[in-house]
Amino acid sequence: METEQPSTELSKRITTPHLPSMGCGTWAWGNRLLWGYQETMDQQLQQVFDLCVERGVTLFDTGDSYGTGKLNGRSEMLLGKFAQAYTGANQDRICLATKLAAYPWRLTSKSMVSACRASMQRLGRVVDLVQMHWSTANYAPWQEGILLKGLADACEQGLANSIGLSNYGPKRLRTIQQKLADRGIAIRTLQVQYSLLSTYPVTELGLKSVCDELGIQLIAYSPLGLGLLTGKYTQTGNLPKGIRGFLFRQLLPGIQPILNSLQAIAISNHKTMAQVALNWCICKGTIPIPGAKTLGQAQENLGALGWQLQTGEITALDQAAAQASKKMVQNIFQTK
Repeated sequence: METEQPSTELSKRITTPHLPSMGCGTWAWGNRLLWGYQETMDQQLQQVFDLCVERGVTLFDTGDSYGTGKLNGRSEMLLGKFAQAYTGANQDRICLATKLAAYPWRLTSKSMVSACRASMQRLGRVVDLVQMHWSTANYAPWQEGILLKGLADACEQGLANSIGLSNYGPKRLRTIQQKLADRGIAIRTLQVQYSLLSTYPVTELGLKSVCDELGIQLIAYSPLGLGLLTGKYTQTGNLPKGIRGFLFRQLLPGIQPILNSLQAIAISNHKTMAQVALNWCICKGTIPIPGAKTLGQAQENLGALGWQLQTGEITALDQAAAQASKKMVQNIFQTK
């Protein structure tokens, strides 16, 4: 990425979004293939949004690639509609964060600026946090700098208030952090796949300590392992259809140490397994962004707030995660 002189005006304009202890992921909002989205769900999704904001969960994570087929961009459109309609507690703290996909046809910095402008139009507001959805360093390193320049340009043009990354490891993060710092831009957030089923980015790559050093907030996506950590699914139980069901059949036999530990700790704390799994992420210094399609799911997620696991319980869960013979499949774009 070309080095440009830091802009004092840019530094003044770029703001740090308010980030709560937990956010809400909206991958399912518009996704029929994996999550069975139907437009009849929109009214309940509005209720999910309202409840989350009212209770202080004001960070909503989306992406310009979210939504299958003709519904591409649906997640952003719904968030924009819901945010505009909401009036009440924490209204001024709503943070709409989107991720711009590093599509192979996005070959110029202007293409990322255009993508950010399109997201802004769907959201109906300046993007609070624009993020690179993934790094191209593993397969097209020449493209990465161009796209990141586009993100910086989008901020400079007032289309977004701050910048974040997704699926970056510590080595690439340090490199990109310095290049953006040369333009006077700080990376505010980094999100990676992180849960009791996916400790790789933190445990093996040491990502959390690097983020702390650089002043970057780590966001945990898929903190419930696509639903596996809720305890809803068993080897003999009713598995979801399609890709998730196939994956769950492969993983369930090897993750029993985690599920057993979650269940025991949930019972002793009068919580659900999902709430314990989310609280573990929070105790690790990350912001989990579990999804929610129904009010019931949103209410359960909210039950992860307002309390804290004891040190011994965190250790027990860490040990269970280490003992599991299976792990969640890592994102193929995750860099080191």
